[in-house]
Amino acid sequence: MYQYDIMVAGHLCLDIIPWFPNNQTSNVYEIIRPGKLVNVGKAKISTGGPVSNTGLNMKTLGTRVCFCGCVGDDKFGQIAIELLQNSGNADGIKIIKGQASSYTLVIAPPGIDRIFFHNSGTNNIFSADYINSDMIRHCRHFHFGYPPLMKSMFDNEGDNLVEVFKTAKEAGATTSCDMSLPDPESESGRVNWRRVLERILPYVDMLLASLEETLYMLDKRTFLDLKKQWDGAELIDHLAPRDFSNLANEVLAMGAGVCSLKSGHRGFYIKTGDKNTIAHVADTDNLENWSHRELWAPAFVVEQFGSATGSGDSSIAGFLSAFLRGLTIEKALKYATCCGLQNVKVLDAVSGIKSWQETTDMIQDDMPLIDINCNDNNWIFNDNYKLWIGPEDTLAS
Repeated sequence: MYQYDIMVAGHLCLDIIPWFPNNQTSNVYEIIRPGKLVNVGKAKISTGGPVSNTGLNMKTLGTRVCFCGCVGDDKFGQIAIELLQNSGNADGIKIIKGQASSYTLVIAPPGIDRIFFHNSGTNNIFSADYINSDMIRHCRHFHFGYPPLMKSMFDNEGDNLVEVFKTAKEAGATTSCDMSLPDPESESGRVNWRRVLERILPYVDMLLASLEETLYMLDKRTFLDLKKQWDGAELIDHLAPRDFSNLANEVLAMGAGVCSLKSGHRGFYIKTGDKNTIAHVADTDNLENWSHRELWAPAFVVEQFGSATGSGDSSIAGFLSAFLRGLTIEKALKYATCCGLQNVKVLDAVSGIKSWQETTDMIQDDMPLIDINCNDNNWIFNDNYKLWIGPEDTLAS
C-alpha cells in the first residue's frame, strides 16, 4: 500500500496577483505605461508553479500528495512552506540558506492575456540531489513541472533533468512532465530542447505540455515563423488537427507513452502509444482503453472569467487524479477540462478547484462546450463522451 498517490516536484514560487476591475481598458499599453497610476483591488497571494498549482489542486480532489521543491530562507519561502504544509506533506521542500525564494507578479486584467514578472530564485539551483528517492518509493506517480524555468534542469542538455526522471523510474513510480514556454531571447530559449526531450522521454511516461510549448521544443524555427506570421498571437487557433497529430507522433517516437497538447479554449488534445509503451502507465483493466488513442476534449464555456493563471496545471491535476483512480481516458479528459474551467473562474490558480464529488457533478450537468473548430472530416464527434475522436484512434469505430 502506497503512502501517497503522487509526488509533485519542480518549480515552486509565490504568486502575487492584483485584482483588476472589469471597467479597465482592454489595451494593455493603457495599463502598463510610464507615470500611470493604476487602481487595483485586493491582491491574491498564493503559492504558484506546478508544485503548488498541480499539487494543491490534486489534494483538493482527494489525491494523496507530497511536495518536492526548494525555497530560500526568506519571508516568501516561509509563506510558501506554510501554505503547502496545510495541504500535504512538505518534507520534500528544501530551504536553501542565503538564497531568495522565487516569486511572480501576475498582471491579469480581464480580456488581456496574462503578463508575468518572474524571479526564478531558488528554482535555478534545484537539482537531482534534492529528489528524495525514499519518498518516491512511497508514491505511485511522480510529476515534474517547468524545467525551462529552472536553470539547473536545462544546463548541459538536461543532465540533471535526466537524473531526476531516472531516479523516479528506479524508485518504481510512473512519471509525467509539464513544460513552460521558453522566452526565445533568454538562456532557456537558446537551449536545444529537442535534444533535451530526446534524452528525458525514455523515462517520461506522460508528456503533459501545451501545444505551443511542444511546437517550440520540437521545431523552434517553425514556431517563430508562425508567431511572426500571426503578429505574435497564440498559435492554438492557427494549427490544424493534422499538425497536432504530427507533433504528438514525434513525442511518442521519442519514448513517451502519452502526449497531451493543452490548448486553452480549444481544449485538451491527447494521443497515446501502443500496448508496449502504455502497459506500464495504464491500469491493467484499462490497458485497451488507453492504448493507441487520439482524442480531443473541447473546453467548457466560461460564463464568468477570472484569470487563466494556472489553468494548464489545474487541467493536469484533474487528468492525473482521474488516471490515478483508474478511470478511462475519456473520463480523465473530462476531469481535465472541468478543472480547467473551475480554475479560470477565479483570480488565482488554486482556490477555484472543487472536491472530487463536486467536480463529478459538474461534469454530469452536461455543461456547454466551446467549438474547437475541428474542420477535418477525419475527426468524429462522439455524442456519448462529448469528445472528438481522431483518425488514428483504434477505438474510433
